[in-house]
Amino acid sequence: MRAAYIDGKESIRIAELETPQPTPDQVRVRIDYVGICGSDLHYYFEGANGAFVVREPLIPGHEVSGRIDHDPTGEWVPGTPVTVHPATFGAPREGLEDAPHLRPGGAYLGSASTWPHTQGGLVEHLLVDRDMVRPLPPTLPVRRAVLAEPLAVAMHGLGKAGDVTGKKVLVTGVGPIGLLAVAAAVAAGAAEVTATDVFDEPLERARSLGASAVVNVTREEVPSGAYDVVLECSGVAASIDTALTAAVIAGTVVQVGMVPDTPRPINIAPFISKELRWFGTFRFNDEIDHAIALLDANPGIEEVVTHVVPADQAVEAFTVARDSRASGKVVVAVWPEG
Repeated sequence: MRAAYIDGKESIRIAELETPQPTPDQVRVRIDYVGICGSDLHYYFEGANGAFVVREPLIPGHEVSGRIDHDPTGEWVPGTPVTVHPATFGAPREGLEDAPHLRPGGAYLGSASTWPHTQGGLVEHLLVDRDMVRPLPPTLPVRRAVLAEPLAVAMHGLGKAGDVTGKKVLVTGVGPIGLLAVAAAVAAGAAEVTATDVFDEPLERARSLGASAVVNVTREEVPSGAYDVVLECSGVAASIDTALTAAVIAGTVVQVGMVPDTPRPINIAPFISKELRWFGTFRFNDEIDHAIALLDANPGIEEVVTHVVPADQAVEAFTVARDSRASGKVVVAVWPEG
């Protein structure tokens, strides 16, 4: 079978390797689609994602969908459409009973955070633990299901804010996660959802997903103290400042976008004076199940996908995914069978 390996900065290659055989507690999935995430972009263009450096060939990809290829127990028949929860959780820890994704010792598909690295899904056949498999509803196409993981990230962040029914929500930064945060907030019953970005093209995508207003921050200011909930999805320091300023008194800010692990100047005076609730958020717990249901109920969310690129053109896929003006979510179509 074929797999795509990142060897280091701007180095990716296709290699042949043996098709793996599952143990009874595993399932082999024939991968159809892989979404390119921000962490994948960091691994390819920089050779590292923050402190996690590519030290051995790394198969990227944790946003996957496909079909059961082989289940040694016979529980799932070959061809069953599925997506995959990409995490394995660490040992139980007091205080984290409801947050297994925060337990130390876990792993994530396509990540250099572990040694050996946890290989990912940009491969023809992927072995996963049985409890990672999520069968799809019969009405949910496999291509749309590749959005389940990033939508779960957005929904986990939204969940930190609690019930947003009837509230004004601001989403700062509408790359793929921000776009899915817009869709999740609209579906959750927000009265208004406003999106910000530095480019017009992603803002138009946000409108198509239900944003009631958009703000290009290079030309307009975001209203101060106007939003009950702010989902900060860019990870840019200036945008974090905007998020804190834009929230109402006693409002909620959720930091969804990842930030570099380095000191950066941020004005936290509004956080103090307005007594804001400010949450961090990291990956997700079980929101992928809710994401699957939302994708099934709302076919229009698939508009987030702007490009589907063949796996043999992986460099092109990474290049276009890096350009937020040209692309929303970029999906790699894994090598067709035969």
